Amino acid sequence: MEERYKNRMELLQGTLDLLILQTLMWGPQHGYGISQAIRANSGDLLTVDAGSLYPALHRLERQKWIDAKWKVSNNKQDVKVYRLTAAGRKKLTRERTRWEQITDAIAGVLNPAAKRGS
Repeated sequence: MEERYKNRMELLQGTLDLLILQTLMWGPQHGYGISQAIRANSGDLLTVDAGSLYPALHRLERQKWIDAKWKVSNNKQDVKVYRLTAAGRKKLTRERTRWEQITDAIAGVLNPAAKRGS
């Protein structure tokens, strides 16, 4: 069982929100579609289970960064489709900037010689 999870990465707190918002920037999507987009676009490294995804979606909806409507899918099932709001687009921009600052800072710690050289 441990081998199955060996190559998976644990998401930093707050990162899931960023990934959801980014995924919805590409267009409205239901929960399963969001999780599949995250998995596919991360080269199968990031997987989001329902126990993490749906509480995050509800939290983002309460914050008014996303909204949702019930629709009937192609296979005649009711699905909740989420979309990014204008406030969500602004939040995504802020969070992407914050993420870039964090990754630059981590890179500086991991490779301080490269940082001094620039």
